[in-house]
Amino acid sequence: MSRIWRVYRTFWVSSLARELEFRANFLAKLLQNATWVGFSLLVLLAIYRNTPSIANWGRGEAFILVATCFAMSALFSAMFFSLMEIPEHIRRGTLDYILTKPLDSQFWVSMRRFNFDRLGALLAGIVMLVIGLVQSGLHPSFWQWVAYLLLIKVAIALFYSANLIMMTTAIWLVRVDNLWVLGETVLDIARYPIDIFPMSVRRAFTYGIPLAFLATVPASQLTRGLNLIHVGIGVAWALGALLASRLFWLYATRNYASASS
Repeated sequence: MSRIWRVYRTFWVSSLARELEFRANFLAKLLQNATWVGFSLLVLLAIYRNTPSIANWGRGEAFILVATCFAMSALFSAMFFSLMEIPEHIRRGTLDYILTKPLDSQFWVSMRRFNFDRLGALLAGIVMLVIGLVQSGLHPSFWQWVAYLLLIKVAIALFYSANLIMMTTAIWLVRVDNLWVLGETVLDIARYPIDIFPMSVRRAFTYGIPLAFLATVPASQLTRGLNLIHVGIGVAWALGALLASRLFWLYATRNYASASS
């Protein structure tokens, strides 16, 4: 375990050094990502200028929902940015070297590179969350915050598992670079409260395809009160998704024929 931590720290330091090599570009990317959050804030202000609530979500509660989605996606992109490079490793043949290293290959392809410029979106999302709490007059309890943070981790685990499986299909399909766009589309849907959909769709997005757990369910722990059933379902979904993505990665790498064949 200590060796894994040393490698993880090396990945982190090397990624930071690469970002700071061009500091002006790094600061510009931080500002750009924060600005996108600001644009979403302006859109919400424009929408709620004409209506007090949407599907019983007031303006402050909508801020919390969108902030949750941005925070989750920012943390995912910062920690697991190298997942998007899996198809490139397969095309260039560098996956061969990763598989022969004395280190878990899934750990390598998941955490080799950090994307620090996403911290701008994370900080902007936190500010947006605070604004939403103030505007809605909410005062979540300690256990609501615990459930919220736990479900943020659940959302990251679900999104990580889905992206790992999608990117790993490049072992058979080779060119799947644009699959990350599918993930962005999912996030676009997750920014809306799941309550805007009919009951059948809401149930499907909660118990069939866990889209609700990317933002709506975590945010509802702060806006609607603690719901231990949703917390339990979310944890079960996360553990199942992580196991499924792990098994899929092992199956794919066992069937990987290498770039030379």
